[in-house]
Amino acid sequence: MRIAFLVAPEGVEQIELTDPWQAVGDAGGEPVLVSTEPGRIQAFHHLDKADTFPVQHVVGDVRADMFDGLVLPGGVANPDQLRTDPQAVDFAKEFFALGLPVAAICHAPWTLVEADVLHGRTLTSWPSLRTDIRNAGGEWVDEQVKICDGGPNTLITSRKPDDLKAFCEAAVGEFTKVTKQATR
Repeated sequence: MRIAFLVAPEGVEQIELTDPWQAVGDAGGEPVLVSTEPGRIQAFHHLDKADTFPVQHVVGDVRADMFDGLVLPGGVANPDQLRTDPQAVDFAKEFFALGLPVAAICHAPWTLVEADVLHGRTLTSWPSLRTDIRNAGGEWVDEQVKICDGGPNTLITSRKPDDLKAFCEAAVGEFTKVTKQATR
């Protein structure tokens, strides 16, 4: 199981990157950090700088078919930057076109709003995205984790860091299903 983690150079909520990263690794998978620029990304604890992490691939140099799924961590600034980068938006959109699972937490669905992939989908997020999701054709629900199979792929979403345990379990569960199907 090889899972892309798409983040902007700055602004990702560290725990929303590191907890799913650890969950993928613990499940025997390979988490891969993809960003819009080479070098290191700067994570945050809410508004305070946290750790930096090395970028493994620049988004323009990889394709969705090189992975079994995608994780979009939140943080307010992270998805706000990603949604203004056409290559990042196209990369996220490719996972939907290929039927590969996508897991997004907190503010991360902003990138999916920009990718125009939420029509007819049911998802959750940080509450302030509710109107953006509805305007993009999605149905917003206030749930700890939402798994939506009502589209070309499975979409796993959660609201906030407090939901990370459920989010990680659901995401890894869906990634594992795809990996098992691919090996048959």
